[in-house]
Amino acid sequence: MRLMNALRRLPAPVTAARLADETGVSRRQLYRDIATLRAGGALIDGAAGVGYALTEDPFLPPQSFSRLEIEALMLGIGSLDSLGDAPLTRAGRDAVARIIATLPDRQARQAMHTVMRTWRPDAMRPAVAIDMDLLRQACWEENSLWIRYCDLKDRLSEREVWPLVLSYSPEALMLLAFCQLRQDYRVFHVARIKDLRPGGTSFRPRRVALLRDFKTRRRYEEQGSSTGKDAACEF
Repeated sequence: MRLMNALRRLPAPVTAARLADETGVSRRQLYRDIATLRAGGALIDGAAGVGYALTEDPFLPPQSFSRLEIEALMLGIGSLDSLGDAPLTRAGRDAVARIIATLPDRQARQAMHTVMRTWRPDAMRPAVAIDMDLLRQACWEENSLWIRYCDLKDRLSEREVWPLVLSYSPEALMLLAFCQLRQDYRVFHVARIKDLRPGGTSFRPRRVALLRDFKTRRRYEEQGSSTGKDAACEF
């Protein structure tokens, strides 16, 4: 599957050396894998020393999108270059490569020549030093995390949190969590999390209920602000 993803994603023809590097196998193993895919029905043009190109993919059903839908998909995936970390960006590129592989020729060409692009100035968002895969996994699995956090006043603290959702923007990457130290919702700048480790506590199946409660609270605060009443402080 890694080899198929690489053939879908990389500009053809792709050299055996590049494919071997992308899939983490030896070149000899790569040639065997190419033969296996061909035997399974994949039409792969090329040979050793020339490069390979996937001309027909038997593993994905055909799909069809309007021109605007194609632009929207490519714009969304393209935004990961400025919003996402490296594993997330790569996952998006692999996904869009599989989508393009299922399109008719005309729509596939449209996907390769879209007119909409995303842009942001360099170094606009602070760099993130923690393991984003661990953070995402904790959100998915509804497991707690211990974090060491430096707030906006440069005060360090350590606390156990229940991670609920990640919010991406060009300026910041934020984590909404239920803080066990404060027994309340808090929003953390992910770039200011200095360290994190598994907390060992599961809060399943409370994530959906907590998010619903948070949204209700925010709606109440916004209504209070619009009527001049005191609203709860921002997190």
